[in-house]
Amino acid sequence: MRIPSWLLGTVLLLAGCASRGPSMQDHIDALMRQYNGPVPGASVLVLRDGDAVVRRTYGMADLEAGVAATPATHYRLASVSKQFTATAVLLLAQDGRLGLDDPVRRWLPSLPAAADTVTIRHLLTHTSGLIDYEDVMDPADPRQVHDADVLRLLESQDRTYFAPGAGYRYSNSGYALLALIVERASGQRYAQFLRERIFLPLHMDDAVAFEAGISQVRDRAYGYSFVDGAWKRTDQSTTSAVLGDGGIYASIDDLAKWDAALYDGRLLPVETLRAAFTPATQTDDPDVQYGFGWRITGETLWHSGESIGFRNVIVRWPKRHLTVVVLTNRDDPEPYETAKKIGALAMRDPAPR
Repeated sequence: MRIPSWLLGTVLLLAGCASRGPSMQDHIDALMRQYNGPVPGASVLVLRDGDAVVRRTYGMADLEAGVAATPATHYRLASVSKQFTATAVLLLAQDGRLGLDDPVRRWLPSLPAAADTVTIRHLLTHTSGLIDYEDVMDPADPRQVHDADVLRLLESQDRTYFAPGAGYRYSNSGYALLALIVERASGQRYAQFLRERIFLPLHMDDAVAFEAGISQVRDRAYGYSFVDGAWKRTDQSTTSAVLGDGGIYASIDDLAKWDAALYDGRLLPVETLRAAFTPATQTDDPDVQYGFGWRITGETLWHSGESIGFRNVIVRWPKRHLTVVVLTNRDDPEPYETAKKIGALAMRDPAPR
């Protein structure tokens, strides 16, 4: 039987698609299969040359209410927040309101004498040696700690892990103090400064440094942990109200706008961005260096974020104009390796289907 010419074209097209095998999206779906269904979910973004070639969600943002994750779902970024805190500091340095080599005690004079030689640059690069506030909290106190409480905790710690600038130790304390310095140098609440100077100019309209009783999280994902064979809501801990080290909520759509601004200088001059992306110190991982709120590994700029109920990562390949974001509202697994696999798929498949 002779196949009509109009039908032959369709048959050949379908045969060609089948012969090409699974698409990049198919491979990503396979990588993310554990997030699918009535379980805590994930949002995945792949940007190439500024275009969202993958913008995909899986599972649930709110198990109790049966709300599925969407591209507008806002996750607690945890330590991915640090790049926004660093940017706030760099904006104030650009304004002439502070200097990166200012002694921290110029802004926070209640810190003990052991912090005399700590600078803002040390805080940005985790080289201050300041004591980790989580190590000196009262474990019996159920109240949430805020950035100002971090300062109060450190006021009693007249010691450091090492001489400032002499080593590296990842420091949530440092980024909480940076949020307080932003407030004192700007005369605004940290959350307000971020909104006015970063979020609104970039049209990240619903991103927020969340303050209970003051702000709301739109399209909020709640965090979960797998406990005794079931998912349990574990959305907040006693440290979840600290903003400077991890308190921002954002969606993959927000982070697409953020990524674009890291190329075009809308927020900061290119030379300032270059400084933020330049290795300032070796970390405790021989393959990783640290800039200002960014880890640097080979050609990638990245940062993960882990807090109770959330695991997130952003990985950028700036020379390739490629970015992968994976946001999840569960306590395990960490998605860094998955994001790297997704990046490898995007490099191999320049024209996703």
